[in-house]
Amino acid sequence: MLPIRTILLPTDFSEQSGYALQLACALVRDYGARLILLHVASPPMAIYGGDVLIPAPPDSHDEERQQLDELSVPEGVSTERRLVEGDPGTEILRAARQMGPDLIVMGTHGRTGLARILMGSVAERVVRKAPCPVLTVKMPFPAPLQAPSTRREEVVTA
Repeated sequence: MLPIRTILLPTDFSEQSGYALQLACALVRDYGARLILLHVASPPMAIYGGDVLIPAPPDSHDEERQQLDELSVPEGVSTERRLVEGDPGTEILRAARQMGPDLIVMGTHGRTGLARILMGSVAERVVRKAPCPVLTVKMPFPAPLQAPSTRREEVVTA
């Protein structure tokens, strides 16, 4: 069985990332692993006005930092939170190489066709180039089925 000591969970705060977080937390709990939450923020835009360059405000990622800090993980789950700037695919792969996780768990929007061509697929790029296994999550897991009743009825024939 694959030893899982560290799980990297890239998040864009989407619903799919939330599903991936739930699964990653269950795996962390089951394996006694640690969880690294990673958000890749877009670099701040500089505004050009004629000959004047107006830089982005220095705290341009405060809202994203707050969202990352507010992600709910169960008590007792060893968690590290990181926020970096750049291209999501590139930065996720860089983090995977630097941190050496045993598994990457990430949400995917499941886009197909023209939407995938135009927007690209960060998950697909990570799956193809990651140095470790990648588990992609598109939907929530279904609720567990109820076990069938153990009560047996006797059939009486006459």
